[in-house]
Amino acid sequence: MRNRLIAIAAITGAMAVPIAAQAQTSITTGTAGGNTVVIGEHEGIAADVRPAFREYIVRERVPNYTISERVTVGAVLPETGVTYYDVPQSFGVTPYRYTVVNGQTILVEPRSRRIVQVVD
Repeated sequence: MRNRLIAIAAITGAMAVPIAAQAQTSITTGTAGGNTVVIGEHEGIAADVRPAFREYIVRERVPNYTISERVTVGAVLPETGVTYYDVPQSFGVTPYRYTVVNGQTILVEPRSRRIVQVVD
């Protein structure tokens, strides 16, 4: 009986370690260097490459999607109707995707569809 309790405690402890480690990840919601929300260690498009990134968007003729909500950092985009594109590595390695909504180029966290940066 005692060995069974020890085994259950060990399994429970092993399962709790990833959850505890995940809880230690720093998540900052707010602004950092303009309209960038820093989530963990990832940032959006750096200020020095934003002009080139905007030119890239124009060259690629990325379609503009119109939604009724305001485009702000932290807002969540609709589940359907918006297409997301990979950010080329020449603009920095980022886990985010980009799109153009209401005439503004934005970076989005692809799983949650949360806006992490409005590229000015």
